Amino acid sequence: MGVKLKDIVEPEKINFNDLEGRVVSIDAFNTLYQFLSTIRQRDGRPLTDENGNVTSHLSGILYRNSSMVEKGIKPIYIFDGKAPELKSETQAKRREVRDEAEKIYKEALKEGDTEKARKYAMRSSKLSPEIIESSKKLLTYMGIPYVEAKGEGEAQAAYLVEKGDAYAVASQDYDCLLFGAKRVVRNLAVSSNLGNLEYYQLDRVLRQLDITREQLVDMGILIGTDFCDGLKGIGAKTALKLAHNGKLDEKLKELQSESTHDLEEVRDIFLKHNVNTDYKIKWNKPDKDKIIEFLCFDHGFSQERVSKASDRLKNLSSSQGSLDAWF
Repeated sequence: MGVKLKDIVEPEKINFNDLEGRVVSIDAFNTLYQFLSTIRQRDGRPLTDENGNVTSHLSGILYRNSSMVEKGIKPIYIFDGKAPELKSETQAKRREVRDEAEKIYKEALKEGDTEKARKYAMRSSKLSPEIIESSKKLLTYMGIPYVEAKGEGEAQAAYLVEKGDAYAVASQDYDCLLFGAKRVVRNLAVSSNLGNLEYYQLDRVLRQLDITREQLVDMGILIGTDFCDGLKGIGAKTALKLAHNGKLDEKLKELQSESTHDLEEVRDIFLKHNVNTDYKIKWNKPDKDKIIEFLCFDHGFSQERVSKASDRLKNLSSSQGSLDAWF
């Protein structure tokens, strides 16, 4: 979910050509949830193999990344580490929402209401250890690197951009801006529409809003983040007015008086997040045989389709050069 800034931040429209030759650090958990939510059968059931193992995420990883690579985009996936303790309440609430959605989804299936079933199925997606590990395995076979974060994946992804190891963060959440991501791209993992990408430059966002990053973080705290509930009645527009009127501190004190969380600790999550600085990034040549063995023999994918997608990982158009330059 993340902090809700949509009402006050204006994206720039870009297309895939603008990212050609660029390295993009992708929030893995955020992206996997998108795949699990959207890549489903008509009645909402996830894609599975003959043994009942969910494969929606594997389909998303293969086809979306082969498409990105073919367009000259170099992906790096960032996997979450241990979540801050302050996130435990949010995680518990999300589990409740997913469990309730799953219950309604199963009832709708029994009733034959496919539209309702699909609607609630999308809300019931869960990341299991098996889904995470199989995702890493497929990325490795595809030659795509990933980095293990110490904490929040968005913070680690932002750090890669800060250090110049990536051009932008790809995530659906605006939290990336609070974590200091210089550039953010939304809709990259799910978009097949060239005009559907949204691009945000942190410096430009701050200039347009006429605030500092620290004020943006404080606004996020008042609006509500994954690490604490905000102040009732304050949305993005109201928070921005408070920033311009110099009343953020006043409202933060009000929030602190009724909150069980230390807001200074919440602020530090965004401004002083612990990140993994000892990572290595290397693109390897895709191993087509292992991709086919893993997806087709182990999980029942179409060998013809997987073979074609695998070829897209190494055969870029002449105008984009060769993948050999990446290795």
